[in-house]
Amino acid sequence: MAITLKGDQKINTVPTTTMKALKINLNAHIYGTFAEIGAGQETVRNFFRAGGSSGTIAKAMSAYDKDFSDAIYGIEKDNRYVTEPRLKKMLKHEMDLIEERLTRQKHPDKLFFSYANTVATINFSKKFKGHGWVGIRFQLDPLEDYNEIVLHLRFKETDARQQQETLGVLGVNLIYGAYYLNDNPKDLLKSFYDNIDKDRLEIDMINFSGPRFMYVDNRLMSLQLVKNGMTNAVMFGPDGNNMLPAQVLYKKNILALRGSYRPVTKVNMDMFERSKQLFFEEKKVDPEKTKIIFEITLSNLRAEGEINERDFLDRAELLCSLGLNVMITNYQEYFRLVEYFSEFTKERMGLAMGVYNLIQIFDEKYYRDLSGGILEAFGKLFYRDLKVYMYPYKDEETEEFITSENLKVHPRMKELYKFFKNNGRLIDIKDFNPEILHIFSRKVLQMIKDGEDGWEDMLPKGVSQTIKEKRLFGYTKRLK
Repeated sequence: MAITLKGDQKINTVPTTTMKALKINLNAHIYGTFAEIGAGQETVRNFFRAGGSSGTIAKAMSAYDKDFSDAIYGIEKDNRYVTEPRLKKMLKHEMDLIEERLTRQKHPDKLFFSYANTVATINFSKKFKGHGWVGIRFQLDPLEDYNEIVLHLRFKETDARQQQETLGVLGVNLIYGAYYLNDNPKDLLKSFYDNIDKDRLEIDMINFSGPRFMYVDNRLMSLQLVKNGMTNAVMFGPDGNNMLPAQVLYKKNILALRGSYRPVTKVNMDMFERSKQLFFEEKKVDPEKTKIIFEITLSNLRAEGEINERDFLDRAELLCSLGLNVMITNYQEYFRLVEYFSEFTKERMGLAMGVYNLIQIFDEKYYRDLSGGILEAFGKLFYRDLKVYMYPYKDEETEEFITSENLKVHPRMKELYKFFKNNGRLIDIKDFNPEILHIFSRKVLQMIKDGEDGWEDMLPKGVSQTIKEKRLFGYTKRLK
């Protein structure tokens, strides 16, 4: 980042795309290949135009013809070309060629790289805006193994030429960041939008790997994508690696459970098991084609002010240890979450929630930004093939179980609630465990922090052990 002095003020200025490309070109050590499929040779063009590219570019190619592409990189099992496996094959193949054709004896100080993208830009009908995979495989020391950065993008622009230009700028930002910002992955991530407006491009998945990123937690990088406004939803699996939501959710039945999971309790898992059982009993639901998601909203992570990254990773660690898929979203309202899911599937969806969350759905204050208010929100919510599974609440004073039958909503919402319930959209979870309804995450969390006894019994099997072993949520071993 260049700094310009103006009086007593320091003004941060972003290097232009040409400046970035030229700096790479003038570095005598950086040398590699460009393989771009689907949107033209947009990235490498910036390096040619910047000047001095002969010291950087070993080869630039575009295998547009599918047969040529298959002959070079092999045939994909699903016969698709704009995929992560295709991109990784491209990166590896081109890097292998560099190693094969350029000897270390002749080039002992070269830092080799292979940059690749496989992209589908907007179609002629403009119904499909386009998306793509972009990545770089690179060295930071000739004797070190390769590092890799792979990301997925979705175009927002409605003009193919503009999309091509945006892709070219992103490619330069990625290569520049890989070599000059690798010691700070958060800044590297932000730099992807240098000279690009966020309304032109969405980045909804990224993974870092290699020796220089050994200590990078990809789940935290996912959080940065949502936090920085690069996307509205990210997803990671039990192994901690980020996944592409569009790929995971495509044509699937979806059951989502929203919560704080701070930490995950027996109540959370009971809701999960009971709602899953009810969801699988639906005739339209195929268990083999169903994805179950534990969702945490950005607003929940910000509940106590600024996002505590350690706290986020503690929650992620527990959910992953239970073999669950986790999603972080910027959708506070449920109807926006359902709209997002609907981009990828028309199959039946389910939302499992407690009484408090259901009451929020009927709170008009959440819909003031909609011209049609709560009615517009409900139209969007229940236009889809959706079921809501409600987990009961136990009133501590009356010891009464609050269900859909005795739930009290605002008087103005009574008729809407009746319509919602009587149309079979709301289903009570009846086969719940009444012995655990006194358990709340916030109470467990406080007990852990205060060093109280008994919190272990409130959590699913194995969770307390994980908390103790990894010192999660401020746990400290008590001296006897």
